[in-house]
Amino acid sequence: MVSETLNDRLSAYRIGQKIRDLRTTKGLGLIQLGEHSGLSAGMLSKIERGQHFPTLPTLMRIAMVFGVGLEHFFAEGEDVPIVEIVRRKDRLRLPNVPDGSPSFFFESLDFPVTERRIEAYLAQFLASAPIPAPHCHSGVEVIYVMSGTLGLNIHGKTHRLEAGDSMYFESDFEHSYTCLGNEPCEAIVVVGADLIR
Repeated sequence: MVSETLNDRLSAYRIGQKIRDLRTTKGLGLIQLGEHSGLSAGMLSKIERGQHFPTLPTLMRIAMVFGVGLEHFFAEGEDVPIVEIVRRKDRLRLPNVPDGSPSFFFESLDFPVTERRIEAYLAQFLASAPIPAPHCHSGVEVIYVMSGTLGLNIHGKTHRLEAGDSMYFESDFEHSYTCLGNEPCEAIVVVGADLIR
C-alpha cells in the first residue's frame, strides 16, 4: 500500500498521463500496447488513470515499446498540457436520484481528468418531472440551454431560460432546476470553484 506522502510525490510525475500521451501519439489502443508490452489492458488503464503506480521493470517494458528511457517519466520541469477526449459511447447517463422518479439525468463530460478545476455535464431535464429538492455547493455554475425551456430556482426566484440562453450563479445558495416545457430540456452545466473570493 502506497502511503499518502509517497502517493502525492509519485502523482507529481504524472507517469500515467505521460504513458497515455505516448500511446495516443502513436495511435495505439490499450489492447495493442498490452500486446507489445506483455501487460494487460486493465493494468495499463489503471496506470494511465493514476490508480496504480508501475514498478520500474514494468515501466521499462512500456518505455521500450516507445523507444524512450526511464528518464522520460521522471523529467522535472516538463510542463505538459492535460488533454482528455471523452467519447460519447463512454459517457454514463445517471439520474439525479438513485431511487424513485428522477427529475433529470446527467453525463460527465470530463470524468477521466482526476484533478479538474471545473466539472462539465450534459444534463437532460424531464418534462412533468417532480421538482428536485434544492441543493447547494461551494463555487459557481454556468448553464447553457441547448434545447427546451429550463427554470432555475435560486434565492426565492425562478429564472426562465430558453434555448440559447445561459446563466452564471453562485452555487453556494440553494438552487434547483425545473423543465418548464412539454418537451425535455437539454443543457450544458459547468461547475467550478469560485476563485475570486
